[in-house]
Parts: sequence; structure tokens; C-alpha cells
Amino acid sequence: MNAWEVVIGIETHVQLATRAKIFSASPIAFGAEANLQANAIDIALPGVLPVLNRTAVEFAIRFGLAAGSEIATRSVFARKNYFYPDLPKGYQISQYEWPVVVGGELTIQAGQESKVIRLTRAHLEEDAGKSLHETAGHSLRGKSGIDLNRAGTPLLEIVSEPDMRSSAEAVAYARALHALVRWIGICDGNMQEGSFRCDANVSVRPAGQTAFGTRREIKNLNSFRFLQQAIDYEVQWRIATLEDGGHIEQATVLFDPDNGETRAMRSKEDAHDYRYFPDPDLLPLFIERDWVEQVHAALPELPAANRQRLLAEYGLSAHDAAVLTSSLEIATYYEATVNAAGKANAKLCANWVMGDLAARLNREGREIDAAPLSASQLGNLLARIADGTISTPVARQVFDALCAGDGTSADEIIASRGLRQISDSDALAKIVDQVLSANMAMVDEFRAGKEKALNALVGQVMKASKGRANPQQVNELLRNKLG
Repeated sequence: MNAWEVVIGIETHVQLATRAKIFSASPIAFGAEANLQANAIDIALPGVLPVLNRTAVEFAIRFGLAAGSEIATRSVFARKNYFYPDLPKGYQISQYEWPVVVGGELTIQAGQESKVIRLTRAHLEEDAGKSLHETAGHSLRGKSGIDLNRAGTPLLEIVSEPDMRSSAEAVAYARALHALVRWIGICDGNMQEGSFRCDANVSVRPAGQTAFGTRREIKNLNSFRFLQQAIDYEVQWRIATLEDGGHIEQATVLFDPDNGETRAMRSKEDAHDYRYFPDPDLLPLFIERDWVEQVHAALPELPAANRQRLLAEYGLSAHDAAVLTSSLEIATYYEATVNAAGKANAKLCANWVMGDLAARLNREGREIDAAPLSASQLGNLLARIADGTISTPVARQVFDALCAGDGTSADEIIASRGLRQISDSDALAKIVDQVLSANMAMVDEFRAGKEKALNALVGQVMKASKGRANPQQVNELLRNKLG
């Protein structure tokens, strides 16, 4: 049996977060009634002319700078000719030979290793409309309809080189790209609404072979889970087909999430099939260096720079820094928590943001920008752990109370509920003596050499003090009294 190498490249359609379409003033709000957000330009009435949206170009520049790409001083819009019912002009305005963004790269975390994925290009284009195939019982009663609300929606198509060698790497790339476009504010990243869609070009070749195998393009994958499942199935199908002596035809395929399989939709077109030529209604796009410099000056600190700063300033591990910079919202919340708790407590803040807070958000199905307590509230709570005011178990009680809205600050809840940690030696000694007297069997076990018995006694003291005893002092007192 041959050893096979998987080769994957990804084309990603990023819907730009402009207020209007790329060539018209129509709005692009999601969920509007069909065909109410399509004007004469969008539906291609005779005599209409497209006008380029400046913000869409600025967002493309912003992405190119963030990805270390070259921003073309001159780019050209082309007509990509094909027929489809929801493409009213009979062609799509896109870019071909002269895109606005050239080259670049994205670093992904593949297991324990980082890997650089090269970018080929990123070009501006318009989206098509949407064909609706309704089931019986709907007003269309089994017929198909066309909704042109999406027609003309601004897209930035980002094309990678075929540098990925597994579905895990492909998902890591898609996640990193998704995080970046949201971080720099050019896309809301809502995959359910179609704002971020991936096409995966997949092929396999015998290990050691340099020539690429025949590729098939899996279209419109709108979740990371589907991306991984589709690639895994496609790879298994290809290998089985080739090892059985079969032949792979270049094709465009769709992924059916219900049965976890890909199926061919049409033979894959090549560029010449689309008969690209410069759009005569749009002049070449010239981008001056002054504009690029203005956009560069307005960029936020990028994820890679943010990670390096967390490593250097806060002494976090590479894993922690990667998790805390996985989105701009998480990074912002974390740093605000550190500001409230104190820089010396940066690691404690990281543990809570990635641990207790993340677990609660996951249970409640929330994103961090809808967290039930603010970063300053969490930072104040963690400062009380650090200065010995409360223990970690009590802190979790206060955390739950803050999330439930039972108080405005940790200090208020600690004071109102009498939760301040008991650190007075005499008071703790009395509790310890009571616990030892009531648990002589555990005392005998400890003195017989069973170290775990000490942990059980610490637990009993914490229970007797309702979690308020200082655990470190309790441990020391027990050891002293038990000899």
C-alpha cells in the first residue's frame, strides 16, 4: 500500500463589514425580506454603472498590511463570465490578473509546532444572489425563487498556497484567518450568516512526489467542524479510489453534513473558462502610498505582536498567550482584568479567564463580550485572592454571586456575607483542635504514614470554617499539632 501525502489550499470568502454594497448604495443587513435590499445596479438594469465602495478598498488594504502582503499600487476589476440564475448580470465583477493584495503569510499553531502558510493573493469582488429551493408547505410550494439581497455584497477572497498537509492544519489556518479578520475589524466572522466561507482544494499524491495530484474543490464550508469532516472524507475517498485503480476527475464538490460525504456538483472550471477581461465600466484602481500609511497607522496591535508582549511583560507560557490572543475580545478582556488585579497577578488572571470564566461562558452559550461580569469586577475579585482577603474556594462563591448580579463588586459581597478569610492563628487553632478531636481515625492514619489523611483533615477544617480558613496556615497548624 502506498504512503500518501495530502495537499490542501483554501480560498476564503470574507464578507466585508461595510454599510453598503461594493458597487451600489444598497444596504447589506442580514435577514431582510427577500429582494428589498437590491437596487437597479444590483439587479443589472440596462444602463446602470457601478461605483466602487472606498471602505471596501480600505478594508482590503487593512488585511494586506496585517498579513504582511504587498498592496498593489494599481489593480484592475475584471468580469468573470458564467451563467447562474442568481447572477443577474451574467458575470461577476472580480479581480484576476491584477489583485489589490499580493502575497503575505499567516502563522498557525499546528500541534506543538508553528507553521507558516503562504498567501497567494486577496482580491475584491461582489457576491451573487441566493437561490431558494423551498419545500412543500412554504408559500412557494416546492418551487425555487431568487433572492438578490446578497447580490453585490462586498467580498475579499483570500487565497492560500497549497501549504497545508492535514485537515487539522486546514482548520488551524481557517481559525487563525477568522480571528485576524475579526481582530482588524473588517468582518464580523458570523459563519452561520455566510460572512466567512471556505472552499477547500484537496488532492493527494504518493509520498515523495513533487507534482500535485488532481484537485477537487469543496465549496462553501461554513463551519470549522464541516471543514475538517469534509476534508477527512474527501482524502479517504481519494486514497481508496486510487488504490483500487480508479481515476480522479477535477471537479467542484459539495459536502453533505447529514451523511458526512462529498458529492460532485460539476466539472471544475479553469480560469480560461470564465473568459476574464477588464471591466470597461470600472477604471483601474490606483492606491497611493499616503493612503496605505494612514491605514497602517490606524491598525490595532496585531495578534502576533500581542502574543509576544504577553510573553515578555507578563511571563505567560506560549500556550496561555495563544489562547488569550485567539480573539480581540478575549485579549481586551484579559488585559483589562490584569489592569484591575495588578500586573503581579497576570498569571492568576490568565488562569481564571481561561478556566472559571471560559467554563461558565461555555455552559451559558455566551461570547466573552457578553460575559456576566466585567473585567474590572473579575480583576477586583482576583486581587482579593492575591492579598489573602479570601481563599480560592470562597472566591468561586463570590464569582458566582457577581455573575448572578447579587452585588456590584467582590468587596461588597465579601463584606455583606462575612467571607473574609480567617488568618488569625488563635481562631484557626481552635477550629483545628475541634477537627482533630472529632476525627481521631484520620489522625491515626496520618501518624501511621498515610500522607493523604492530612489532605482529608485540611478539608474538614475548611468545611468547619465554611471555606474561610487560610489553607496554608491550616496545613502548617495541622503538621505542627500532629508532630
